Amino acid sequence: MTGARQAAAQGGPAGTTSSLPAGSVVELGRRVLRYDGGRVLVGGSPPRLIRLGERALPLLRNGRIRLAGPASVRLADRLVALGMAHPVAAQLPPADLTGLTVVVPVRDRAPALDRLLTGIGGRVPVIVVDDASRDPDAVAETVAAHGARLIALPENRGPAAARNAGLRQVGTPFVAFVDSDMVVGQDTLQMLLRHFHDSRLALVGPRVLGLHDTDTPDRGNWIARYEAARSSLDLHTHPALVHPRARVSWLPSACLVARVEALGSGFTETMRVGEDVDLVWRLAAEGHRIRYDPSATVRHDHRTRFTDWLSRKAYYGSGAHTLAVRHGSAVAPATLTPWAAVLAAALLAQRRWSVPVAAAVLTAVARGYARKVPADSTGAGRIAVSLTGWGVAATAEQTAALLLRHWWPLSAVGCLVSSRVRRAVAVAAVVDGALDHRLRAPALDPVRFVLARRLDDLAYGAGVWAGALKGRSPRCLLPEIRRSRTRRG
Repeated sequence: MTGARQAAAQGGPAGTTSSLPAGSVVELGRRVLRYDGGRVLVGGSPPRLIRLGERALPLLRNGRIRLAGPASVRLADRLVALGMAHPVAAQLPPADLTGLTVVVPVRDRAPALDRLLTGIGGRVPVIVVDDASRDPDAVAETVAAHGARLIALPENRGPAAARNAGLRQVGTPFVAFVDSDMVVGQDTLQMLLRHFHDSRLALVGPRVLGLHDTDTPDRGNWIARYEAARSSLDLHTHPALVHPRARVSWLPSACLVARVEALGSGFTETMRVGEDVDLVWRLAAEGHRIRYDPSATVRHDHRTRFTDWLSRKAYYGSGAHTLAVRHGSAVAPATLTPWAAVLAAALLAQRRWSVPVAAAVLTAVARGYARKVPADSTGAGRIAVSLTGWGVAATAEQTAALLLRHWWPLSAVGCLVSSRVRRAVAVAAVVDGALDHRLRAPALDPVRFVLARRLDDLAYGAGVWAGALKGRSPRCLLPEIRRSRTRRG
């Protein structure tokens, strides 16, 4: 795929007209690798290898590009369209909150709603949609105390329908969907609104952190400290262009800011789980940009009771079947290239021939990457080896997820009859947990963190299987085999 076609596919321009204002700054993603003195860049979603020309290289200073002319505009827009660079929100022009309306779906939770509305303050119009609360008077009193508008639904229809009921009453160009158990400040909403200076952006979401800081071992129980480090709603520290099969492929509806005209009819009301994933994927398919900005943070009241926590994880997993029906292989539990699938199968087999086969595969892959490196680049061999290592790490991560999360019922049966399966599962469980503990640095000892991680996987996987069995289709459990995703441009 050529650079122009790829940019068009992600909503980027092939000419010099920028979707970002002059003077704004874009920054290379921290996962983008730089070689040959910064001339060769590797990264993005899907991964892309590009070489900067002599005129483009000076425009990238300390990993940043300031839009100050046609050349910088072209380079910045292409890197943004490829997911290799991201706008720096603090460098975008200020945003006016008068163009925003907040929609809050709620069912009971009057104290939490009061906390949320207090944090938002009175400068932003708020529409609260009561989704048939058991105590509607408490919700109505809270809404009235903060001068918000109340819409009361006669029957419980779920959060998607409640959000849509509020969306139909929005008269501003932008809307923020915020769940009632959140804590959101005006400064966060203003920061997220800045991103809409990108005319192609439809949706942006912040990083979702726990309601209370649990960075010391004496704060909260062990589940609270695990959730503080690895909540399902926390998409971690790297900004991202969001679309199916990307490392960040969805945004939680706990807090989203959107361009109203891009939303159409809004959320799919028949979905009570996964409706946020569905919305993101539909918008991406329509050619809109969706962005995750972890520099803007909000707080969420995580579940910390053991049974509530496990049931919520299973509930999230149960939506996979419906997403598979609506979006096909986009919901696949793993996306592997043919060589990655062969490598994983060879190593999992644990036979005498496994190592020679794996070595042959990796050698062929490294040579293939070397051919993709521009001929005039220095250190082509080192680049090829690095790319191969990157691919191996991604393969190992996805294989471990299959064994421990999506396919764990099959792994459990295999452990009963095969020592090789037991070894593979044990190694994957310990190594994956240890690496994740090091990455997340939680205020929780490694043993309990790994235990919580595995329970998280078991509950989510159980939900996936329950949805697949109920829907009588294994579609959401099938991995996807795709051609090499690292392209040259």
